[in-house]
Amino acid sequence: MATFDRRLDKDGKYVHRARVRRKGYAPQVATFHKLSDARKWAQVTEAAMLEGRHFKTTAAKSHTLADLIDRYIHEVLPQKGHSSIYMQTQQLTWWKKQLGHCILADLTPALVAEYRDKLARGDEVQRANSTVNRYLAALSHAFTIAVKEWGWLGDSPMRKVRKPKEPRGRVRFLSDDERKRLLDVCRESDSQYLYTIVALALATGACKMELLNLTWQDVDLKRGVITLHETKNGERRILPLTGHALALMREHASRQCKETSLIFPSQNGKAARDIRTAWRHTVKRAGITNFRYHDLRHNPAYLFMLCEA
Repeated sequence: MATFDRRLDKDGKYVHRARVRRKGYAPQVATFHKLSDARKWAQVTEAAMLEGRHFKTTAAKSHTLADLIDRYIHEVLPQKGHSSIYMQTQQLTWWKKQLGHCILADLTPALVAEYRDKLARGDEVQRANSTVNRYLAALSHAFTIAVKEWGWLGDSPMRKVRKPKEPRGRVRFLSDDERKRLLDVCRESDSQYLYTIVALALATGACKMELLNLTWQDVDLKRGVITLHETKNGERRILPLTGHALALMREHASRQCKETSLIFPSQNGKAARDIRTAWRHTVKRAGITNFRYHDLRHNPAYLFMLCEA
């Protein structure tokens, strides 16, 4: 709502000050010599707020995007899962490198869209629309927190930035022969964990990062279950371990690294093992085409074979 008051200016003349307040926006204030002008301005300003237009607050003029991202990474990201922290830190660091110097008040939807398109083009390899949308989502949530909790902005410029259209998801199933070739090559891989990880993915349908971030506290070998605490929807999920998958985990537990709680640790034991290179070489050696690691979770029929192995 708008309020008006009359006061003397520094020249001793009466002026009319209009103040507009609305939930979700910083107060807007302006001074006029005529009350009629003050009323017109207040009417236009209230209409703009109702339409959701972007208002530049004092904080928006004094903070840069780098300030926003740094605070978000420090205060908000630690509350998320390990995989989210890793991926979103990378994504937000890209935005910081490109636009971190910009004052928040100067960050328009057009400017963000320009760098969205630059992101899609990539430095060497063009990025998929789904990847671009993840980068946009990370930045959008940072802006949402800045608007709703920190009061740094009246509105987020991301609301008017278009997301690239993603193609319909595809499902790629392995034939019995492909599955056998893949597992045979995994057994021969120099990566000591690859076979176990791939077998678990086929048996449980778990995502790569869900498996790589597992700790021994998440696995109950007596009951034969894995508890996933960090999933995409934030809900806890229980995965059954049976047959060959359970036998693999028991064998793996017998030679676990005592210096870390991670089931599949890197060489220094401080992070999860990176299997990207080993996976690419394995798929190539197995002669399997048009198949990604994520497609492993679409092969639940292997669960029966694992149980019978």
